Amino acid sequence: FNVKNLYLFMAVTTKIQVKDYLKEYIIGKFNNCVDGPVRFPDALDLYHVIWDLLEKRSVNAIDTGNLEIILPKRDCGKAPEVYNYLGVRSQKVIERKINTMMWAELHTLLDENKHEHGINYILSVHYFMRMYGIDSISEDAFLKNFYRWRDKIRRKNKKRAYSR
Repeated sequence: FNVKNLYLFMAVTTKIQVKDYLKEYIIGKFNNCVDGPVRFPDALDLYHVIWDLLEKRSVNAIDTGNLEIILPKRDCGKAPEVYNYLGVRSQKVIERKINTMMWAELHTLLDENKHEHGINYILSVHYFMRMYGIDSISEDAFLKNFYRWRDKIRRKNKKRAYSR
């Protein structure tokens, strides 16, 4: 029995509300698809965003949400026993950060698989969804997002003319 195991046992958690597919992504990525409280690594930017957004809990604040997270515990600064509340605005900031992280990972995976390994986009999207246990959003939604992002990022000077 060591100090790390004690911290895992005594961790302070809170619940936040995020979109279902983002919850599935986070649980798949950081909990190996096992439902339960999620601990973010301290090297991750999201960990520090959460720590910055923590505030003192008001008397009538109740934790509601679909994603339970283990609060960051730093050696100095905010103690999670006191600063253990994430308001609605904070939850939106965290949700946007998770959303950006997921789409960036997907876009990178699709690009690498297509251009380095010759794997088509639909297979890569299917792999991504199975890897993280994502069921609440369709493969089409992932593909459409990628195509929109690709068109915006890799905009051509002139679109080709369509003739009938």
